[in-house]
Amino acid sequence: MKVVALDLRFPTHLPAPQSDIRSSSYDLRTGRCQYCKDLEKRPETGVERIQFEVEPSIDEREKEDETQVPDESGSDETTVPDYQLARDRERRVSKPPNRLGYADLICYALNAAEEVQDSEPKNFREASESIYSKDWLKAMNEEMLSLEKNQTWKLVPLPKNKRVVGSKWVFKRKEGIPGVEAPRYKARLVAKGFTQVEGIDYNEIFSPVVKHCSIRVLMAIVNMYDLELEQMDVKTAFLHGELEETIYMQQPEGFVEDNSKVCLLKKSLYGLKQSLRQWYRRFDDFLLTTGFVRSNYDSCVYMMKRNEKVILYLLLYVDDILMASSDKHEIQKLKEKLNGEFEMKDLGNAKRILGMDILRDRSKGELFLSQHDYLKKVVERFRMTDSKVVNTPLGHHSKLSIKQCPQSEDERKKMESTPYASGVGSIMYGMVCSRPDLSYAISVVSRFMANPGQVHWQALKWVLRYLNGSLKGGLKYTRTDPGRDALEGYVDADYAGNIDTRKSLSGFVFTLFGTAVTWKANQQSVVALSTTQAEYIALVEGVKEAIWLKGMIGEMGISQGCVKIHCDSQSAIHLANHQVYHERTKHIDIRLHFVRDMIETKEIMETIQVIVFGSVVRPARVVCLHWEHIKKSMKSDQSRLSLEAH
Repeated sequence: MKVVALDLRFPTHLPAPQSDIRSSSYDLRTGRCQYCKDLEKRPETGVERIQFEVEPSIDEREKEDETQVPDESGSDETTVPDYQLARDRERRVSKPPNRLGYADLICYALNAAEEVQDSEPKNFREASESIYSKDWLKAMNEEMLSLEKNQTWKLVPLPKNKRVVGSKWVFKRKEGIPGVEAPRYKARLVAKGFTQVEGIDYNEIFSPVVKHCSIRVLMAIVNMYDLELEQMDVKTAFLHGELEETIYMQQPEGFVEDNSKVCLLKKSLYGLKQSLRQWYRRFDDFLLTTGFVRSNYDSCVYMMKRNEKVILYLLLYVDDILMASSDKHEIQKLKEKLNGEFEMKDLGNAKRILGMDILRDRSKGELFLSQHDYLKKVVERFRMTDSKVVNTPLGHHSKLSIKQCPQSEDERKKMESTPYASGVGSIMYGMVCSRPDLSYAISVVSRFMANPGQVHWQALKWVLRYLNGSLKGGLKYTRTDPGRDALEGYVDADYAGNIDTRKSLSGFVFTLFGTAVTWKANQQSVVALSTTQAEYIALVEGVKEAIWLKGMIGEMGISQGCVKIHCDSQSAIHLANHQVYHERTKHIDIRLHFVRDMIETKEIMETIQVIVFGSVVRPARVVCLHWEHIKKSMKSDQSRLSLEAH
């Protein structure tokens, strides 16, 4: 900062500005103001020195920064401030991209679903001042005891030129499982992994989790063959991973023993970028040594086989474990092995997994997957509880376009307070888990998350109104005729459904033992020039999913011959079955013709699905086309999608 002195020279009298005539200091008789009268007491030419501070320019500030050298003595007055790019840089406003892949949408849906839950303390101070401070303090003490028991770290002086990773407390109130465990308070000590430097503090960080489709496949198998289904939870799962890097961490807030020391991590800890990977590797090695076989189609699905027959299934989602077997004694033996290696919690019969309630009636041979509680919270959060319910996920009048997005800055600011992206993500999580009927609506409204307009917001509220009237919807698995094909698929396309780009929409549904296990509705990457091409592209997507599913259920012990895929386009079926060259189809990409190879090798069989409107719904249309066109052919029971073909 510079101090500048200026000499101000002014005449004895200045004419009063016109604006000062009305002021109380102006004399109408003499035509002089009070300021002029004061100047008469001074010499004819007055000199007045005024000092004021001037902010240095950007160039001068940069020169000062270049010349500032830290003192070797370590004086605080001359050292450069402790600036960390990851911590102190100016944050930009994150917005979802215009186009998201299917896997990216699922990740976004999981993050948005977390926001629906009740709020908890954000830091140690809020927890200690909360009305539930005793419960949070008890949870923190339990966490510290667990860390000490696991010998997660040891206190050491910080070596020279070594970085320290911060730590913080994260609090969560668990709702519990009805009839199994009561709601409880959890406190987790996590490392501030965002301060880690790649190549120094970590290298590889990827770790798989079980696919939602794999969970639904297991549910179908469990219900079909009346298997035992139980659940376990790993306590402090990430603490079991072995670290390969040397990491120093600050002592936890509220539990500091020696201010001159830091924690040298010996085991992995929540928050570290590599913690999930290290835990998965530890658990994977343990299962493989106990006789399990990892699936080639889902790295978190394990099977134990005896005499070429699967006797035990295990699914892993981070620290949640699902186990299924026809012999309860085998499950008990596995629990004993897990308890001997890790600190486990036995939850008994599976009641809830990833927010999905598992309702089972073994006497009737039925299993029902529902997200009633979660979707009810979504409706309540957006204040749509008392709204008028509708029968379709998206109204027939909803012709959404990018032209309806805000054009002016005022319109954009008005929409900034609208929780559009959060609403799409919250509903999307329901679609990902147990509600294929929401696929088309979510595919449409998610296109405008970057810049939504008022019309888009009204369309999203329509979806919430539909949810409000169908909270009890879900997937109902029943036992079917053993002679029937286990796996079937249905594909369809909405030709030129995007009115902006004129791209088509592909949709498919695959059923296992008569109930949906996987579905998808997404926009095609190219503009189809005909309905034949649009249907053919949708068929390709369905065939790729069929190949994966057939291999998956084959490893799990379900024999499946040729997979039957139903398509309502005779031209697409003719194009797939015959190696014919035609002027109207020569532009179709060569990579799409791999469907012909699958048909020739008898891996896939296509059939024309005859639709009788008024009695049965084409399942692919549920996820692909507008519900207004098919609502007349829906069954009255909304708790299960009709997935039977004539």
